[in-house]
Amino acid sequence: MSGTVLIIGATGSVGRHVVAEAVRQGYNVRALVRDASRAGRLDPAASIVVGELSRPDTLTNAVAGIDAVVFTHGSAYGDAAAAEAVDYGAVKNVLQALGERPVRIALMTAIGVTRRGKTHDWKRRSERLVRASGHAYTIVRPGWFDYNNEDQLEITLLQGDTRHAGSAADGVIARHQIARVLVASLSSAAADHLTFELVAEHGPAPASLEPIFQALDKDPDGSLDGVRDQPNQPLDAEPATVRRDLSAPES
Repeated sequence: MSGTVLIIGATGSVGRHVVAEAVRQGYNVRALVRDASRAGRLDPAASIVVGELSRPDTLTNAVAGIDAVVFTHGSAYGDAAAAEAVDYGAVKNVLQALGERPVRIALMTAIGVTRRGKTHDWKRRSERLVRASGHAYTIVRPGWFDYNNEDQLEITLLQGDTRHAGSAADGVIARHQIARVLVASLSSAAADHLTFELVAEHGPAPASLEPIFQALDKDPDGSLDGVRDQPNQPLDAEPATVRRDLSAPES
């Protein structure tokens, strides 16, 4: 895949790496920022577009003509109101701004997202929006950022979200590795409709991610949850607004 990719959360600690990685892989990169003065640390090859994730009407220019979007945004852990507005609301609003135009989506959430909690519940709802959207997608649940040892570079993908320690014992991954996986997924047919946890094990970095994507199971057609996710967040118990969004996330 080539073309234009929009990076959401571009000035964040992972987003900056994604911007640089997308430039390296040959994309036309558009970085969404709320304040242009904060864009100075981004790769200079990226174009800057100003918008407010909480206001879909400000996102028209950001999404115009894009072929893909990578979400790397996130709220403070444990703040339910911020999680609803940012983790969930940003995905909802970008999908609304896109309308019916098909794009490739890569969404970063978190390992342990299926463990019920104020923040994780909203991250999981954002995953469901993406699955229900009809777009091609990859959902990446990284472990704890930059806790790797120097020899811990072997990118490993897991499914079922079974690690719920709530600490680095769940798995670790470097920010630049997260960026590599997110951007690589955009051009991979094997990565379409995948949901996985991303950690690093002891060993060298893989030369290619394609065989790793190919070894995974895709999400079932029509499912709101990732393959083998535990069914502990029933749709009929979700807020009415969420149920409505899932019935028509693009409108």
